[in-house]
Amino acid sequence: MNDYDAVGPMMTQIGENARAAAAVLATAGSDRKHAALIGAADAIWENRQAIMDANAEDQVFGEEKGLSAAMMDRLMLDEPRIRAMADGLRSVAAQHDPVGEVMTEWDMPTGLHIQRVRTPLGVIGVIYESRPNVTADAGALCLQSGNAVILRGGSESFHSSAEIHKCLQIGLKQAGLPAEAIQLVPTRDRAAVKAMLTATDHIDVIVPRGGKGLVGLVQREARVPVFAHLEGICHIYVGATADPAMALEIVLNAKTRRTGICGAMECLLIDWRFYTQHGSLLVDALLQAGVEVRADGDLAKIAGTIPANADDFGKEYLDMICAAKLVDGVDAAIDHIRTFGSNHTDAIVTADDQAAAHFFAQLDSAILMRNASTQFADGGEFGMGAEIGIATGKMHARGPVGAEQLTSFKYLVTGNGTVRS
Repeated sequence: MNDYDAVGPMMTQIGENARAAAAVLATAGSDRKHAALIGAADAIWENRQAIMDANAEDQVFGEEKGLSAAMMDRLMLDEPRIRAMADGLRSVAAQHDPVGEVMTEWDMPTGLHIQRVRTPLGVIGVIYESRPNVTADAGALCLQSGNAVILRGGSESFHSSAEIHKCLQIGLKQAGLPAEAIQLVPTRDRAAVKAMLTATDHIDVIVPRGGKGLVGLVQREARVPVFAHLEGICHIYVGATADPAMALEIVLNAKTRRTGICGAMECLLIDWRFYTQHGSLLVDALLQAGVEVRADGDLAKIAGTIPANADDFGKEYLDMICAAKLVDGVDAAIDHIRTFGSNHTDAIVTADDQAAAHFFAQLDSAILMRNASTQFADGGEFGMGAEIGIATGKMHARGPVGAEQLTSFKYLVTGNGTVRS
């Protein structure tokens, strides 16, 4: 018997349970979903020591596996991060319930009244790596949007995710909602991923959240529709008119605040005219902060940098490393980003309104920013409470995927004995 033969029946049962729970959630009132989220938030805080103990096991596993410092940071949970997780659930609970919202309505000359109304997607499968807080974020957002969810966390966060999942189920049970509304795959076996990717009878959409390898695997092998959360190859272009103090603060924050998140700056593009006026200010600051700068052209002459090679551009480092390059104007920056970007998040630092408008118009990244750190590429910072990921594709959801983005719609058509001639 191979791994899939052993895991397959379990995944089928999980899928059937999720489909049944989705039918209940689709008509569950806002008050019950709110109660479940608040109950889960309280349970997470009350059980924070158990979560930290489980996380300690995961950190040992991560160290033995040889995870980088940035990935270990993603994995780590302490009291402030657990508090933030609980607060995130409360924030989602406080948001408007999107299910049943009338998006638009109109009357036709035939006498028909037509409404477009938000409705849940059904069952969502979330496959993610390392970050155990995704267990809470994804569970909360799927619940708020009336969807059942099947969570398959990374092997590194196995124990932490299990403890967080217990807290989510406490909230569901207290609110009288089915515990199967939020299920966590109880095995590290990769056969479970294969089962989810082909579960067209049970799962309506897959959301992968992780590195290029995971997302590529899902996109290649999924038979279920996918919301792609591709690499965060985030660029910052410091334009000719940028305020040097502002640019310095933004660049340092974007690269060093947290290197292991998808909103971290991976490539710095400096306008030649800015460099002529202000020299190696930005590169020196990154070096002093402990960042390994892989520099191209004249920037490689700056002491402490490492000459860049072709592979250093278009790379998601998720570490204290970034690429850097001089460009001749905003169009050159746009061309570079089009060539090496991942359509995730790209920023311009400039005092020139025309240059900023051109940057925004010419690039098609899911998130474009002006005079702000790319670290703000986060559903919580967008007022969504949390996010299930940053979708870089163009179909259905794009950018931070919150509760509203996890809905579809249906048309409700009302007549009065109306027949078509």
